[in-house]
Amino acid sequence: MLRHELQPGKLVIGAALILAGVLYAGDAGGAWETPWFVAIPLVTGGLCLAGAVAFLTSRIRRRRTAGRTTADGAGPDMAT
Repeated sequence: MLRHELQPGKLVIGAALILAGVLYAGDAGGAWETPWFVAIPLVTGGLCLAGAVAFLTSRIRRRRTAGRTTADGAGPDMAT
């Protein structure tokens, strides 16, 4: 199986959108009452959190890859 890069920002926003969908599906099914304005802070909060997570993980990855190239002795300008 091919491996892919983990993208935690997409995981966070996916979870927030699934939660919003489940809340409104439960409301439509009659299980509980969900006010119409619940989706706005849930989705915008999920987007902000996903952006922060994506920013932090990109900074961590950039720092790790920069440390590897200098530790190996073969930096980007040393490659032929």
